[in-house]
Order: sequence, then C-alpha cells, then structure tokens
Amino acid sequence: MNEITVEELRLKMDRGEQLHLVDVREPYEHDQFNIGGMLIPVGSIRNLDVDELDPLKEEELILYCRSGGRSGQACQILESLGYAHTFNLIGGMLAWEQKYGTGT
Repeated sequence: MNEITVEELRLKMDRGEQLHLVDVREPYEHDQFNIGGMLIPVGSIRNLDVDELDPLKEEELILYCRSGGRSGQACQILESLGYAHTFNLIGGMLAWEQKYGTGT
C-alpha cells in the first residue's frame, strides 16, 4: 500500500490533476465534510461490493477516511483484488481539516 500526505494531495488538486478519490467513511461523515471523493463505505469494500471501481482497476486510487485506519484497510482489500495503485491518505480528514480547514 502506498501513502500520500494531505500536502501532496492538495498539490495534485491545485495542479488540476485527474484524481480518483474514494471516501470510505459512512454516509453521515461524508455529508458533514468531504473533499469530493466518491462514497464507498469500508463495509462495502469488506463485502467486496466494489463494482463501481472496476473501471478504475489500473488507475491511481486515493482512499481516505477520518484518520487513515479504515482507508488503510480498504487499500489492502483492494490490493488483494488486483487494484495495483492504491494510496492511503495519511491522517485522513482529521489531517486535512487541521491543515486546510473544511474547504477544498
């Protein structure tokens, strides 16, 4: 599993790079604050319900959660399914909010 810092992610966003962000938190967490990722809760990933990610299997996926734990688990599961380019956002949304607040 690869890792990415909030600073590295923000730089990619500022450059306008095409990103595939995946929010593995629960819907209520996503509704409170998110940085534009598609919502696929970690429970769905644990149940291997990841059909919407199939077209992105060879792409770089950046996964995030509240603190980085659930997204780390999700990265490992996806890697076991053949997703070769998963990145865990170190510190998750807590690190993002600490550094940048709640805006993107």
